[in-house]
Amino acid sequence: MAKASEAYVRAGEREVRISSPERVIYEATDTTPEVTKLMVAEYFASVEDGLMRALRDRPTALERWTSGVREGMKLATGPQDRNADAFYQKRVPKGAPDYLETATITFPSGRTADEICPTEIAVPVWCAHMGTLTFHPWPVRRADVDHPDELRIDLDPQPGTTFADAVRVAGVAREVLDEMGLVPFVKTSGNRGVHIYVRIRPEWDFAAVRHAAIAIGRELEKRDDGVTTAWWKEERGERIFVDFNQNTRDRTIASAYSLRPIAGAPVSTPVTWDELASLDSPAAFNLFTVPERLAADGDPWAAIDDVHGSLEVPLALWEEHPVELNFPPDHPKMPGEPPRVQPSKKVESHWDAEGNRIAD
Repeated sequence: MAKASEAYVRAGEREVRISSPERVIYEATDTTPEVTKLMVAEYFASVEDGLMRALRDRPTALERWTSGVREGMKLATGPQDRNADAFYQKRVPKGAPDYLETATITFPSGRTADEICPTEIAVPVWCAHMGTLTFHPWPVRRADVDHPDELRIDLDPQPGTTFADAVRVAGVAREVLDEMGLVPFVKTSGNRGVHIYVRIRPEWDFAAVRHAAIAIGRELEKRDDGVTTAWWKEERGERIFVDFNQNTRDRTIASAYSLRPIAGAPVSTPVTWDELASLDSPAAFNLFTVPERLAADGDPWAAIDDVHGSLEVPLALWEEHPVELNFPPDHPKMPGEPPRVQPSKKVESHWDAEGNRIAD
């Protein structure tokens, strides 16, 4: 029997084995060649400086596309998606190397898990061997997994809006954050959105960080008619949605320098604010172009850990209007939370003041 093919990638001080290195992960497009599994692993090794700045010491879930990315393939988001082509790995996979370290995190249900906690570049490269394209780090460090050191503003274009709209709103968000004494860093999502990150002192729990994000989102709504914090899609309209729940426990965003499962192997890429303002499309940031960009110009987020800000100002803004918004469906029902039913399907008489359904 022929021996299965393998290759090795230099990652820091280690040689990491990659099985089936010739497997095609991304098919060729009009603008990019095909991408193999080996190329994915080599890419992660080549962006070590930026990728490890995003992942180091953070509990990290893996988005694994073990068969590659093809049109029509689906990512599992729950038990109902048993036949999906890709999935999230929230616990350490079997066969992990002995140099892989972990962090114990607690899910909203109260259950715990040991999650991968990257401490060296060999870990993301090994994750590529396991079919990982996108890393989803928690906004915490393993030294304190209950107090985020990162506030995340996810600007999500809704149908009828564009990347240019997200860029415009990001500019407004920068002004708001500057006024609050916070230092924002920005990246492309790898698709149509824009992500803004702010390092904060790990003095607030997830609930407080989420409330700060809601307050910032509401301030953006006041300053730009094209912004919404409406949780229900039917209420968002053609506006940029500020996804405040990305600051909730066990909700994560694709890390800087992660690949995205979209044709052309796009990368969620850190940019300067001036660069973002003049950016027409993020499509040029992909597996082929980002390593050269990082080598030539360095990481635009190189200074992100230099300053950790305070949430006192946005939390004071929250206290002026402390009206709770919906949590993700996998979270327990929270005090003061509105009913978890689409507004168009809600019958007022069937819900009490606390948002609990009343039997007919």
